[in-house]
Amino acid sequence: MSKRILIVDDEESIVTLLKYNMENSGFETDVAYNGQDAINKAESSMYDLIVLDLMLPEIDGMEVCRTLRMNQVNTPILMLTAKDEEFDKVLGLEMGADDYLTKPFSPKEVIARVKAILRRSQLSNNTGFHVLKIGELSIYPERYEAEMSNNIITFTRKEFELLYHLAKHKGKVISRDQLLSSVWDYDFIGDTRIVDVHISHLRDKIEPNSKKPVYIKTVRGLGYKMEEPV
Repeated sequence: MSKRILIVDDEESIVTLLKYNMENSGFETDVAYNGQDAINKAESSMYDLIVLDLMLPEIDGMEVCRTLRMNQVNTPILMLTAKDEEFDKVLGLEMGADDYLTKPFSPKEVIARVKAILRRSQLSNNTGFHVLKIGELSIYPERYEAEMSNNIITFTRKEFELLYHLAKHKGKVISRDQLLSSVWDYDFIGDTRIVDVHISHLRDKIEPNSKKPVYIKTVRGLGYKMEEPV
């Protein structure tokens, strides 16, 4: 069955370009030209991926992304923008985007990124319905949730994938570059702050005291590791 892609951009020429190349690559496409329409469609229909422009009228792409994640829409998001500041990139990924591409871009690069995100999404969905337990933390891969002291903890897609990757490699030190490659599926050269931001969010959610973490430890000069709390 063809994967369904929602293209969200207010520039008709960009929409036409993306639609043509995606359909030539075997994807089905749907289109939204503003943020509210994107939210409505993403919450009422099933898509395999959303290509989301940042600079939209009225409700921008960042707010669309934040709203969808707050409303538990976990569809992977590839964010497009004409901006290239590191702050925008990190903020977009903080809001729950899965990947980030700056304009101008080549259609081949967009298709490659889309396929990479879909491939990783499929792998995530095939993790199996088992539970990972570390200390008082129970991690449920099929639900993208964890539980601690009978409290359900929810995550953005990338937060959960990072948590799950660390948990699967419990006790092993993993560098920031390795986490970028494994969790984000490609190389963010020089953007290891993205990992640090997501680690900080995870600690806020799972650590009894985020300033003195017992689950996700920093190994100075090397990276991070997850371990059983003592």
